Amino acid sequence: MKKQMVAAAVALAVTAGAYAADENGTYKFDQEGAHQFITFKISHLGYSWLYGRFNEFDGQFTYDAGNPQNGSVTVTVDTGSVDTNHAERDKHLRSADFLQVDKFPQATFKSKRIVLDDDTGEGEIVGDLTLRGVTREVTLDVDMIGHGEDPWGGYRMGFEANTELKLADFGIPMDLGPASETVEMIISVEGVRQ
Repeated sequence: MKKQMVAAAVALAVTAGAYAADENGTYKFDQEGAHQFITFKISHLGYSWLYGRFNEFDGQFTYDAGNPQNGSVTVTVDTGSVDTNHAERDKHLRSADFLQVDKFPQATFKSKRIVLDDDTGEGEIVGDLTLRGVTREVTLDVDMIGHGEDPWGGYRMGFEANTELKLADFGIPMDLGPASETVEMIISVEGVRQ
């Protein structure tokens, strides 16, 4: 009985080690865009919430379960794809008052430091966000949603992250008052291992 328990424990440890190693690698964002979102919300004059999203973006991340700090994340966003379900407002958001997409058609994020608790899947990603030609360090609070094999023979991993950005920090000149100085960003991505 004791030998069986030891054998079972060894088998479990080997299987767990193989599983952990199996999740490592480079993941590209789901190319069809069906399982990824960059959304935001901002107060409108303190009276209501305005919600929106960016419809076109791409990126990838690397994951190392044993050494999460060795991972990396890069994201490129088409700022002209901003969508708040209101054509005139979207036109205004693309203008020089906000994103000035004719001059700055892309926003980018490149990680510099990752701290991830492999037991909980929670952590922080610190990196440089370039928006409207201004680069600033931002911190994303991140949560691993899950990972594993998909029905098509691939391996997937998903994360959700959020952060708050102060509009003035990125040179956005439009001032809608103190209630609308910051925007909350919510990023949800699913990567396919390459």
